[in-house]
Amino acid sequence: MFNEKVVVTRILNGDMRAFELLVKQYEKLVFHVIHRLVKEQQAAEDICQEVFIKVHKSLARFNFQSKLSTWIARITYLTAINYSRKYYREKPSEYPEDLESYHFTTDTPEYLLTKKDTASYVERLILQLPEKYRTVLTLYHLDEFSGPEIEEITGMPEGTVKNYLFRARKLLKKKLEVYLKNEQP
Repeated sequence: MFNEKVVVTRILNGDMRAFELLVKQYEKLVFHVIHRLVKEQQAAEDICQEVFIKVHKSLARFNFQSKLSTWIARITYLTAINYSRKYYREKPSEYPEDLESYHFTTDTPEYLLTKKDTASYVERLILQLPEKYRTVLTLYHLDEFSGPEIEEITGMPEGTVKNYLFRARKLLKKKLEVYLKNEQP
């Protein structure tokens, strides 16, 4: 079993094998968070490396007031957001006022499902959500962080996290309902 305190203490004492253990424990989480914010595979891998360098350099300041995974996810989120702002210069989209006219893609669900399975279709829809919704939805449902943990990771108030989560689900539900109506004989 992974014991955060023991591993952190070993790392701080210079044990590189303990750091390898930490990387193995959290690499999926780190890549998952980055993957939701950064589209290019090579950039995502570079950011993963950068995150673990930051974790190693900052580990002495980690004081166990939160879980290690939450602390690492926060570093990951901030690093990926900084990269996105620097290279995409894309203003985060807000919730569309006219939900009925909001379109994720011009491809029909039938076309997408013949190319890929349902999970891939949902993944594609999630990637098309505005950045803030995509992040909160991923952290909550896929990475299984709680509302307070997401607040700590993103710096958003918990009420905002809940609001974005509600809106993200609503957008996905709306798009999936259209697909399901077309599927029925």
